[in-house]
Amino acid sequence: MFTTLKNRFEQGCRTSAYPKVPVELASRYRGLPRIVPEASAELAARCAEICPQDAIDPVRRLIDLGRCVFCGTCERISKGAFVSFTRNFELSVAEKDHLLTAGTLPDLAKHSRQHFKRLFGRSLQLRQVSAGGCNGCEVDLNVLATPFFDLARFGINFVASPRHADGIVVTGPVSRNMKQALLDTYEAVPAPKVVIAVGSCAITGGPFRGSPEITEGLDTLLPVDLFIPGCPPHPMTNLHALLKFFK
Repeated sequence: MFTTLKNRFEQGCRTSAYPKVPVELASRYRGLPRIVPEASAELAARCAEICPQDAIDPVRRLIDLGRCVFCGTCERISKGAFVSFTRNFELSVAEKDHLLTAGTLPDLAKHSRQHFKRLFGRSLQLRQVSAGGCNGCEVDLNVLATPFFDLARFGINFVASPRHADGIVVTGPVSRNMKQALLDTYEAVPAPKVVIAVGSCAITGGPFRGSPEITEGLDTLLPVDLFIPGCPPHPMTNLHALLKFFK
């Protein structure tokens, strides 16, 4: 017992001070992309052609975060002259159209104050549904329960039953075999309820877009309230989205 107490004393508090203290991620992290409007049309077209997710609109100079898997190919091809990835992990939006961006996103907290904060107050219980995901998004959601992130200190928890939840968090491209299970889970959540799409697969189908075996976008099945892009989204992206949207 004394050894345990000694270890705890020596280790101190390991929980992140975010959001009171800003967090700076590693230099290799690819966050919110920035489009350079002065780039040549030829370079923009080349980046759009090479993009594996068809996420770049070279004419309007926009990138679709819902499709983007943050592979960095466009940045390497253009050497940062057309697309560059910042370390900004604040990527989430309340409307899918806002995912099409040149590098700026609307204030997520403003939407929250108008819609959800008055409904859920200080407590939020969520049921996570993996609808055919690769486990990348799921792992980075599970990490939020660790001592470093400690999501529960904000009154947000993941629960075992949808009947105990205020909403569902969906990952994966919603495969044909998971579609009915997802709809049943949604129906089991008491109203009012929220739906959160996490990762490019849930938002647009991701790398599986175009396959008849998946649903291309959770919003074609359910009314989605919060979109968290990424492949997978960084835990800080998930944490920022939940705090800004609901708190």
